[in-house]
Amino acid sequence: MDKRVLVTGGAGFIGSEVVKQLLAKNYKVIVADDLSKKEAKVPSECEFVKIDLTNKVETVRLFKGVDYCIHLAAKIGGIGYFHKYPATILSENNKLYSSVFESAAANKIKRIIYVSSSMVFESTTKFPSKEEDVRQIPPPVTSYGFSKLIGEQYCVAFKEEYGLDYTICRPFNAYGINEAPGEEVGYAHVIPDLIKKCLQGQYPLELLGDGNQTRCFTHVSDIARGIIMTMESERAVNEDFNLGSEKEMKMIDLAREIFSQCVPNKEFKVKHVSGFKYDIRRRVPLAQKARRLLGWEQEVNLLDELPKLIDWIKVSERV
Repeated sequence: MDKRVLVTGGAGFIGSEVVKQLLAKNYKVIVADDLSKKEAKVPSECEFVKIDLTNKVETVRLFKGVDYCIHLAAKIGGIGYFHKYPATILSENNKLYSSVFESAAANKIKRIIYVSSSMVFESTTKFPSKEEDVRQIPPPVTSYGFSKLIGEQYCVAFKEEYGLDYTICRPFNAYGINEAPGEEVGYAHVIPDLIKKCLQGQYPLELLGDGNQTRCFTHVSDIARGIIMTMESERAVNEDFNLGSEKEMKMIDLAREIFSQCVPNKEFKVKHVSGFKYDIRRRVPLAQKARRLLGWEQEVNLLDELPKLIDWIKVSERV
């Protein structure tokens, strides 16, 4: 295809899967990334620009000739990361928004696809969460969730003032190969964290909180496919979409499943440790809008993928 797609954060976990799928569809892909993550990787078939996207002069130049931008670049991590660096997250993500959105508007690109987060629903008491709930509930309590909500407002504001079309995508708890565990608990997301602890022989397995928190896990390939479907659809222009599994899972059940696959001949035991200040109890999407307007469906099953994730972490972390 002749369309040029810029993927900011394209060497990251979700970004690299988006890039892989775009290349498979013969798009001309430009990856913009600072390579700050140790697992960052860029396919040789695309154009790569190592860049600090908060640098406005360089970013304006980057956007020349771009048709679509999928904006994934952000300060991101697990729950521990959110709690340790709230000011950094808020400040750096806002700098990214200003530079990226201003550059997109100045170059009059066709549309920006902004990848938000399920964390914008932190304060909801309505389950499952619908897209329109975002405008009716209190704002998120964490700096990360609030920063992702600010990005959604950038979409609306730049459409109003500059006519920049947008689509908002909200992934729900992405998982998959190539997401490395963190050096500290909570710095990566829960699945790689638990796998690493099991493989390293932690026993009893430490679990944050009481284990009754729930999440809906969505494979990164499903999320990437949904993001690209929004970019390709005229029905997605100036719309927002939840992209997530609607199957709710308790953390204690997730831990039990991971433990049984990593340590099959040992009795499952957990030690409950104090959770973080902001540990959202439930996060459940309604993905009906994506099904209705885009034909998007979750295809990959978590339990089928866990053995692959465990094998990958064994090799990548040498455990």
